[in-house]
Amino acid sequence: MTLSSSPFGIGDSTKKEQNQILGADALMESLKNHGVDTIFGYPGGAILPIYDAVYKAEKAGWVKHILVRHEQGGAHAADGYARSTGKVGVCFGTSGPGATNLVTGIATAQMDSVPLVVITGQVPRPAIGTDAFQETDIFGITLPIVKHSWVVRDPSEIASVIAQAFFIASSGRPGPVLVDIPKDVGQELFDYQPVQPGSLIPAGFTPPQKPDPVAISKALDLIERAKKPLLYVGGGVISASAHDTLFAIAKRYHLPVTTTLMGKGAFDERESLSVGMLGMHGTAYANFAVTECDLLVAIGARFDDRVTGRLDSFAANAKVVHFEVDPAEINKNRVADVAVLGDLAISLSDLHELSKRRTVKPNTQEWLAQIEEWKIKYPLLIPSKEGEIYPQEVLIEIRDLAPDAYITTDVGQHQMWAAQYLRNSPRHWISSAGLGTMGFGVPAALGVQVALPKQQVICIAGDASILMNIQELGTISQYQLNTKIIIINNHWQGMVRQWQQSFYDERYSATNMLNGEPNFVALANAFGVGGVIIKERNSLKEKLKEALNSEGPMLIDVHVRRDENCYPMVPPGKSNAEMVGLPD
Repeated sequence: MTLSSSPFGIGDSTKKEQNQILGADALMESLKNHGVDTIFGYPGGAILPIYDAVYKAEKAGWVKHILVRHEQGGAHAADGYARSTGKVGVCFGTSGPGATNLVTGIATAQMDSVPLVVITGQVPRPAIGTDAFQETDIFGITLPIVKHSWVVRDPSEIASVIAQAFFIASSGRPGPVLVDIPKDVGQELFDYQPVQPGSLIPAGFTPPQKPDPVAISKALDLIERAKKPLLYVGGGVISASAHDTLFAIAKRYHLPVTTTLMGKGAFDERESLSVGMLGMHGTAYANFAVTECDLLVAIGARFDDRVTGRLDSFAANAKVVHFEVDPAEINKNRVADVAVLGDLAISLSDLHELSKRRTVKPNTQEWLAQIEEWKIKYPLLIPSKEGEIYPQEVLIEIRDLAPDAYITTDVGQHQMWAAQYLRNSPRHWISSAGLGTMGFGVPAALGVQVALPKQQVICIAGDASILMNIQELGTISQYQLNTKIIIINNHWQGMVRQWQQSFYDERYSATNMLNGEPNFVALANAFGVGGVIIKERNSLKEKLKEALNSEGPMLIDVHVRRDENCYPMVPPGKSNAEMVGLPD
């Protein structure tokens, strides 16, 4: 072992063999080989050899490292980068607290099926297991929340491990993987042999099977016979880039479409066939439709509890067709009458091609008329123009002023209002759905903006959520990202307060954020970020427009009605049809 530098960079290389490089340089070469152009991270002792290689790679001009202010922010930024581009996101963290700070971001990506390659530094090999300074078993800690993980104990494994990591992260149902690299592995010279992307199938990995033509034919038979069909679309359609085929099928058979929180953007919500989001805070007409349908076609969705409400009442009178890439999801929460297992892009394409060989006679007119009646009778609230600003009207203004923006959100009431009122294109909606991670929005937005510097990126935040990772304003300022952050500020942990009001007899325990809340505009200014506060309705549209059109980063603090609740709402333990807060 030697501490010499790479022959590609700085230092004395007189004793090196011609083809030998350091483990850290081999890592960077492997990332370059897999098309990585951006890394989000934070350095530390155990990962210093890798950061020395990052320095040389940045000097060579092929990669950009984004210095976040907290490792959790780095994981969320890589997540936003991945969701908005469809590429694998990459983040770095050092050993011990650096690695454990990544855990929430890894779990967020796992729950929402986002492809990440997370690389952590580790103490040197001889020190592993000795409780060395900043040692944690990040491999063991993250086992339940990654698709796969490695501890690299020999530098000669680096190229093959990275090839496997990218393959697993992006294949089938996407997800995060972890690569833990001891410090001395990065410092060791060896004969590096690159491994081409996709050339190495990991042992024990089963690629998605081809869709069964018989199952596809049975699924189409059910669609053609159904009188009250409903397409229930999840994030898998976006991961598979299958939205165009989905649209063609829905239009061909006149099928109404509802989406999950993760599925927003998979189907144009301005289309008459859209019934918006379903579930706990879904539209009334989506929840009535799923309750009354006679055929539920689940596509890349997993029947999670926030969608189904009381499971035994969810689409209780419907046959179920389930299109899914992950066999573990089939029959997990709801037994399917027909299961079509395989890559959704292929499955939906096969379904569409088969439909072209049949005579199409849509018979959903009465069903669509019923849904239209529900839309008229139970619309989303359009708030009055009296008193304090309603949070919903802020979202309506954003929808009108920035219809094509990439939207990230934090978690809470503002997230649900955004999901209800905004209409998004594929990959333009980026929100922590499965884990519900407060603090996700700002770092995710900076990740999207780094990936797509010419696009409009807006983070919808809450005054409580934003404080979880507000330090990333420093990152946004450092790189002068054109990101706009809009705080829906009601001085509460709004969703928790709503539950305390509804189910805990208005005992508001530890949810009032007014005392100790910072001056957000002054705080943004302290980071070098512009800011504006909006408290009056008559200036809402004008100030929002001016701020959104301004150059550079901007924080917009909009003070809204304190006690406004997010409706409709399906109370816990109730069926989707038993919503509260419906219009009179």
